[in-house]
Amino acid sequence: MRKGIYILPNLFTAGSLFAGFYCMVSTLNGDYRTAALWILASSIFDGLDGKVARLTKTASKFGVEFDSLADVVSFGAAPGLLMYAWALKPFGRVGWLAGFLFLVCAALRLARFNVQVDTVESKRFVGLPTPAAASMASATVLLFYHMGWPASYAKPAVLALIYFLALLMVSNVRYYSFKDPSLIKRQPFAFLVFAVFLLIVIAAEPVLMLFTIFIGYIFSGPIGFILTWPRRRRLEKAMRKGHEELGRKNSQG
Repeated sequence: MRKGIYILPNLFTAGSLFAGFYCMVSTLNGDYRTAALWILASSIFDGLDGKVARLTKTASKFGVEFDSLADVVSFGAAPGLLMYAWALKPFGRVGWLAGFLFLVCAALRLARFNVQVDTVESKRFVGLPTPAAASMASATVLLFYHMGWPASYAKPAVLALIYFLALLMVSNVRYYSFKDPSLIKRQPFAFLVFAVFLLIVIAAEPVLMLFTIFIGYIFSGPIGFILTWPRRRRLEKAMRKGHEELGRKNSQG
């Protein structure tokens, strides 16, 4: 701290924190659609701060800690309060407990990420990332407004969604991190065509497409976990057998 801090990446983190705080302000004012949009803005700032830090080689321990604290507000407290005020309040204790569970699971997810950042594969996240969980909640609110559905529509489904997202954040389900260096290297021409087509579809129906993309990402983890279960079981059995054989050899020696 005596040597100073890097301004640029931390400004993006502060922007993410501001967006999360303003989401809570909009929620308290009853403007839930605006609150949901500010969560999406916060996720954009959160994605940029790390990339800016890496590109400018200004990553620091202070920036990592500041980013985690900002994420607790923007992707834990803000969406938890939004979903409670928008749809979960009629459930009473079960409703506000869902909002609190979302917050505490987000904090636990961030704490686990900080202690595992040097020991896990960079291409995969362990547990649902907090920005994705918060963005899924905001996309749900925007979908209701886009469709003209009242907040009372399908409230049990919204409650189940919040519990589901909270549990995914602290699970061992792995999610693609989009940090693969090969993504920025040369790609086939068809990849560019697909990307342009995807942008056109998103521009045509942004709310529907954002909801579809987020829910697809949410379920990609559990689906991948189920599909790779037999292979993981075989690997665990092979490792257990190898450890047993090694133990027998050591005991005989």
